[in-house]
Amino acid sequence: MKTGLHLAPRYTDHDPGPGHPESPARYTAIMNALTSSGLLPKLAAIPSRAAEIPEIELCHPRHYIELARDEIAAGLDTLSTGDTQICEKSYEVATHAVGAVLNAVDAVMTGKLTRAFCAVRPPGHHARPSQGMGFCLFNNIAIGARHAQKKHDAAKVLIVDWDVHHGNGTQDIFYEDGSVLFASSHQSPWYPFTGHAEETGGGKGKGCTLNFPFAAGAGIKEIGAAFRDKLLPEIARFKPDLIMISAGFDSRVDDPLGNFKLTDADFSELTHLLMAAADEHCQGRLISVLEGGYNLSGLASAVTAHVNALLED
Repeated sequence: MKTGLHLAPRYTDHDPGPGHPESPARYTAIMNALTSSGLLPKLAAIPSRAAEIPEIELCHPRHYIELARDEIAAGLDTLSTGDTQICEKSYEVATHAVGAVLNAVDAVMTGKLTRAFCAVRPPGHHARPSQGMGFCLFNNIAIGARHAQKKHDAAKVLIVDWDVHHGNGTQDIFYEDGSVLFASSHQSPWYPFTGHAEETGGGKGKGCTLNFPFAAGAGIKEIGAAFRDKLLPEIARFKPDLIMISAGFDSRVDDPLGNFKLTDADFSELTHLLMAAADEHCQGRLISVLEGGYNLSGLASAVTAHVNALLED
């Protein structure tokens, strides 16, 4: 069992502006925590690269990719498609975030690694096919799932999103697909005000979207029960070839952008639950991708607990 980690200093180059919660300090906090934890020598380094436009086109049409590139180059501070703040290096950083996830997929799907965590930013799960929103430019995890299918013949991919905010972009991309099972636990009502329980997929994707909306104050009792009682039976039915986690740590207690109560130990528990599912159904293949998390000390400790769990047999 080998676990990989992607870290890259360039993620501090994406700066949404003073006071913005999705700040470069998020990456620094994670890097410092993992360094001081002593875990780095146990983890295989996953290199960085910029994703090519045809790779990003697996989930986003070229006109949107070019719009994002051109608006960033023109010096805009916010994408015209929505509430995503940008700076002059945002396109470069976002393409490297996608590329890192693709590298992780390649390593896991070829057996070089069993598991991986990608500490990338900007996050991705709110990015719809033609719309950047919610701090996100490109949908890193969705593109990774499509890459696993196209390059490595993964017939079925499971994406589990435990961010406090619903992964509306990921849901939209795969809603009528059927080859990707998307499951999201999230606070409701809350931004982006999607993810109702009755949203279960359409067409070939009917039944392949699982939403677990919870009121403010929910914690491991509610979320853990949904995972064990509802998600695990669906995983057994679906039989994924790869499990991916949209790992948002704004569902942790004391996050400024959420009102859930998960603790570091709870993230470890959820990680172990999905690791066990991966061991049972897809030879342990599991890739985790950073999404939200805006309390810097809480983000750092939760990520450390998550990565430490990924290292365990």
